[in-house]
Amino acid sequence: MLNSLRVEADGDGCAISPVTNGRLDEALAAAPPAVAAWARATGYRATPGDPLLVAGPDGGLARVLVGVADPPGLWDLAGLPSTLPQGVYRLDAALPASAATRLALGWALGCYRYTRYRASDRPTPVLIWPAGAERAEVERAASAVTLVRDLVNTPARDLGPAELAGVARTLAGEFEAEIKVTVGAELVSRNYPAIHAVGAASPRPPHLIDLTWGRDIDPMVTLVGKGVCFDTGGLDLKPSAAMRLMKKDMAGAAHALGVARMIMMAGLPVRLRVLIPAVDNAVGGDALRPLDVIATRKGLTVEVGNTDAEGRLILADALAAADADRPAMIVDFATLTGAARAALGTEIPAAFTNDEALARELDDAAEAASDPVWRLPLWPGYRKDLESKVADLANDPGHRYGGAIIAALFLERFVSETTPWLHLDLMGWNLKARPGRPEGGEAMGLRAVYRLIAGRYDTAAAVPGRRS
Repeated sequence: MLNSLRVEADGDGCAISPVTNGRLDEALAAAPPAVAAWARATGYRATPGDPLLVAGPDGGLARVLVGVADPPGLWDLAGLPSTLPQGVYRLDAALPASAATRLALGWALGCYRYTRYRASDRPTPVLIWPAGAERAEVERAASAVTLVRDLVNTPARDLGPAELAGVARTLAGEFEAEIKVTVGAELVSRNYPAIHAVGAASPRPPHLIDLTWGRDIDPMVTLVGKGVCFDTGGLDLKPSAAMRLMKKDMAGAAHALGVARMIMMAGLPVRLRVLIPAVDNAVGGDALRPLDVIATRKGLTVEVGNTDAEGRLILADALAAADADRPAMIVDFATLTGAARAALGTEIPAAFTNDEALARELDDAAEAASDPVWRLPLWPGYRKDLESKVADLANDPGHRYGGAIIAALFLERFVSETTPWLHLDLMGWNLKARPGRPEGGEAMGLRAVYRLIAGRYDTAAAVPGRRS
């Protein structure tokens, strides 16, 4: 995506003129008469994201008017890479640094194509870096979103637990991080029984990916990502329509790796740990059965009321391992419940936290990053829905009400009350295409969480490219 932004180019490039609806008349009055006449003849209204292509005397493209919000928004230019002809373009307006950065990032995200199995046959136009744009910020965000989208879009046949561990190893190598991967039966001997139990039925053994980076003296930030590489539902088998998109059930893992990439690229002064339980929830002789009771790393036993509520089981072991370090913050990402989608739709992750300061900071970060999340309550009255007659906990309440909250309350049992913890229940997929957001895998809440972490710690002390 970053190949679509250049520092220099031959010539000045074709001008892109951002204009707000409220100042359209003023802009047209100052424009060449032919441009103003064409805009009025076509009824152009400068709706944010709406382009107007203006031909020159030779019939070639002379200028592009594009509607923007006031102030310009992240997605205002994001549709242009798909609509403009191949060529080099430049913004011809003086913009504040924050606006220039948003527009540059939107352009970069609009250039994303998933090309692993089919090359794109459409050349991508190029934008000269807008003056004042924070290039490092754009590069971090664009590279992390690309990583998430590519991983989520990859079919499960080509991205199982071992392949996901390979991606983490590559990331660790790039930033000189340490990585340990626990595989198969070794999970039992190392006290990750729930991860092993969920992944035991697959011929692709379960993995626990454990990446660390940074100095021991810095505050520890631990990211946990649900890595169900494919979810059949287990013996509580999903219907085919519900199973169709289950290659995306490792989107939480992809988000954890994406945020980790941003943190390491920025050299934030934190001790980073990333924990990813990676499994297939498969059907087989070793599959979990309804009403089985399994152990967890924390010592709590869980009655499996539904084998399709497996994500919270693998996260339980990972969260318990994360909490044992008493980190300054734990953030987990998971495509955990359909209930969160029913409550908030597919475009807004549900956020849960046990820390009010963290909640406020997340709200501010999400607004600043144009990366929406919405908080739902850890309502204590629903804890009774986790009760079991034979085990410490049940993984399924046996009804369909408040499912996202009940799942979050289950995870809460594996985190100490004194550990600031944030849980994001996200879709990880665009059901329909919008400017800059093609149908398919999507990063949701990633940029908000990075901004929260960067804002909480001393970013002025960060050393770009700092290694562990």
